[in-house]
Amino acid sequence: METRYIGSARLAVSAPGLGCMPMAGMYGSKEETESLRVLARALELGCTFFDTADAYGPFTNERLVGKVLAGHREQVVIGTKFGNIRRDDGSFLGVNGDPAYVPQACDASLARLGVDYIDLYYLHRVDPQVPIEETVGA
Repeated sequence: METRYIGSARLAVSAPGLGCMPMAGMYGSKEETESLRVLARALELGCTFFDTADAYGPFTNERLVGKVLAGHREQVVIGTKFGNIRRDDGSFLGVNGDPAYVPQACDASLARLGVDYIDLYYLHRVDPQVPIEETVGA
């Protein structure tokens, strides 16, 4: 599989990577068995970049991704996002770019993913109430 490099850190990732949002039921059914099978097959085929977000599910997608990637942490690059806030039913509530929220959201994502670090952690949507420099500076 072809390799590409992300950002100034030059994270080596497969092209393509796997965007995991559909496995959260954002486009319809979210059959966990099928999602686990897709994630495992992506690993088998050499996919090394998996993109998720705390808002997918909400929260369930990070757990799903973490379940499959357990035992493969050193071979994959995990990207996850924060800042899109959803209700328990998945409906959109708003955005949160408050610098005090960033470490809380990151710690929660680490726990759901079951990992010690996140390779690419980024803001899902800019919070118009908070200067972007303050959010990313956190």
